Amino acid sequence: MMHRKSALALAILAAGLTVSNAALAQAAAAPAEASPITANVTLTTNYKFRGQDQDVLGSNGNFKTSAVKPALQGGFDYAHESGFYIGNWNSSVNWMDGNSIEMDVYGGYKFKAGGLDWDVGTLGYIYPGATQGNTWEIYGSGSYASAFGAFTLKYSHTVSDDYFNWAGAKAGSGLSGRNTGYLNLGYAYEVVPKLTLKAAVGYTFFASDIKDNTVAQNYYDYNVGASYDFGGGLSLGGYVQGANKGSAFEVTGADGKTLNPNKARFIVALTKTL
Repeated sequence: MMHRKSALALAILAAGLTVSNAALAQAAAAPAEASPITANVTLTTNYKFRGQDQDVLGSNGNFKTSAVKPALQGGFDYAHESGFYIGNWNSSVNWMDGNSIEMDVYGGYKFKAGGLDWDVGTLGYIYPGATQGNTWEIYGSGSYASAFGAFTLKYSHTVSDDYFNWAGAKAGSGLSGRNTGYLNLGYAYEVVPKLTLKAAVGYTFFASDIKDNTVAQNYYDYNVGASYDFGGGLSLGGYVQGANKGSAFEVTGADGKTLNPNKARFIVALTKTL
């Protein structure tokens, strides 16, 4: 009787070990869950924002007119499974005295409805040492993916009086940049595996205070190019970026050379996502 009980106990133990080993093997084979936190770093030959150069100040009252003005960029993002997200993105810049970095902070909510991917949020542009450039916007976008590519329509609306040194109390102009808007239509299509064509057109319309009291004019910007995904989070892109109405934004340095910040540039950018 004792021998039968021992044999039964050993059989139960063996079965339990087999189940446990199988469970452990399945757990080991299961892919690791993606982290809600991602990071990115980019080295680019030029940084344009809405079609305009962001590295323009030279020495002795002159301006940088070359096409290649490298910028280092990078940031972090946290995305919750509910759809809420926050992030920070930074870039070297040089268009206001006393400032050499742009720091963006943002947060929003992504969701699906009506067959579209929606994104609503708010974004602040911060320029340490030159706060007259600080600007705050709210935004919303809708994206549609099809066999012919992905389309995204996004609108950004300025809610701060300060607007990129064009207006606001900090700029000392007494003007308000509130209600300046930016509309952008983007398109992306993977022509072959890992190679994606991209194009976008945007339109900036200034608040009446800026448009009626400064040289600024409403303008269009464009971005056309392609990117290649090497895998492992590494990608390389080449784009032509620029804008119209360049003469309204031209500046002339002490050396007599004129800079058109809206001039079309061919830009190459190498990005690593972690």
